Amino acid sequence: MNASIMTISDGEFVRFQQLILRCAGISLTASKKALVAGRLAKRLKHHGLSTYADYYRLLSTRDDEMQMAIDLLTTNETYFYREPKHFDWLRDRVLPAHPQGRPLRVWSAACSSGEEPYTLAMLLGEQWGERAWEVFGSDISSRVLDKARSGLYPLQGARGVTPAMLRSHCLKGVGAQDGWFLIDPALRQRVHFAQINLNETLPEVGEFDVIFLRNVMIYFQAETKRQVVSRLLAKLRRGGTFIIGHSESLNGIADGLELQAPSVYRKP
Repeated sequence: MNASIMTISDGEFVRFQQLILRCAGISLTASKKALVAGRLAKRLKHHGLSTYADYYRLLSTRDDEMQMAIDLLTTNETYFYREPKHFDWLRDRVLPAHPQGRPLRVWSAACSSGEEPYTLAMLLGEQWGERAWEVFGSDISSRVLDKARSGLYPLQGARGVTPAMLRSHCLKGVGAQDGWFLIDPALRQRVHFAQINLNETLPEVGEFDVIFLRNVMIYFQAETKRQVVSRLLAKLRRGGTFIIGHSESLNGIADGLELQAPSVYRKP
């Protein structure tokens, strides 16, 4: 650990474990102790606090700081075209079978900084162009959603995006923005974002044809997984596609779904 990061005690760590479990349904194992200390250290310095216990007490008096702490502790790695077989399935199996004349709605239900929904938008832009489709992205973190809405990313993070895709759907930065790329405004207007806590009753967002819930359930306990999946499936149309991460499973979590391919399910 960086020498500038003060030590978090076991008792202090347990408090933050309980906080993030209560607020977001995320279970942090003991191996995440250094991560918690590292991500919150700058907030302690910002407020001139000497212990993590002092910072925990501050959270009870500041809603804005509570949101900041949740943002810092729930942000996970993401990148464009992660687990590409899922996008192949969408292109090759879901799109050709979609009813003619009905708009396609896709939900990226833990979208982080936006790489997944914009990957979906690039694919749909290539395959369907001006046909009626929409991508919806949600996350518990307001901070990463601000980044997602901006649509601005470093070029070094564009792994998986082909040069043709970059030319068609992105604008290369110049001058002060050199080394960055911006998702084309025409594509961004098809992608909408909202702050949603999947661990709570979902807002009215309509029905979706495809829901992506990838690489987030690994942080949930079994009962939380069941509740989150149940809420999301209620928003999935009959015949719709539900996609989870390759390292995840719905065994014992959701009954009645039809397995179509590894980590790809159909709602009958």
